[in-house]
Amino acid sequence: MNLEEAIKTALEYENKVTDVYNKYAGKFKSEVGRKIFETLGKEEDDHVAYLEAKLEEWQKTGKVTIENLKTVVPDKDVIQKNVKKLKKVAKQDGVDSEIEYFEKALEMEIKTSNFYKKLVNELPAGEKELFERFIEIEEGHEAIVSAEIDNARGLGYWFDFQEFDLETA
Repeated sequence: MNLEEAIKTALEYENKVTDVYNKYAGKFKSEVGRKIFETLGKEEDDHVAYLEAKLEEWQKTGKVTIENLKTVVPDKDVIQKNVKKLKKVAKQDGVDSEIEYFEKALEMEIKTSNFYKKLVNELPAGEKELFERFIEIEEGHEAIVSAEIDNARGLGYWFDFQEFDLETA
């Protein structure tokens, strides 16, 4: 796969995961679930815009510059360290549909992360760097969504992005 094909395929993945977040964000009864989907959906929208800009740059110049891709979500190691600090929430009635929304999001995040890992392993130096930061970000998304699934089942914690020290991210 060449770089242009990689960017176009990455856009397909990012659009699919964005669609999941945007489709279900308004269906949550819980404010926390809605907030997480809105936040992650916005971040995925930013990924689409970034990749579209990189594709345009590639098509015009035959090169891409790598810019810092920001995230509001800490990486998965920071999330795991902070899980113990978060408040325990009991299993709530009527969350089965919300669990399904999170499971759909997790499935797409895993597929997207796996795609980026494959790209980084297969693309030559100078091209794979464009996608390395995406792996970190998508793994952070996976960790948040997975923790929310555990919580909704009464096994874990509700994340509130404000409870993290985002300076360490």
